[in-house]
Amino acid sequence: MWVRGVIGLVLLAVGVVWIAQGLGALHGSPMTGQAIWAVLGALLLVVAVALFTGAGRARKRSSHPANSND
Repeated sequence: MWVRGVIGLVLLAVGVVWIAQGLGALHGSPMTGQAIWAVLGALLLVVAVALFTGAGRARKRSSHPANSND
């Protein structure tokens, strides 16, 4: 569960940086001003949200007493 959250957090951060570079808001890289990086960053954000959602659902399932395998 927590691994998904950590991976989601990393992908979220990378996605934000890529969007900023692709839109030209973050300078100092060959990626600056290249729209493809903004698109790829947005896709990473979608994946990050999916990982966060999956981690949250897994946490709810594992903490629910009816789903325990005792």
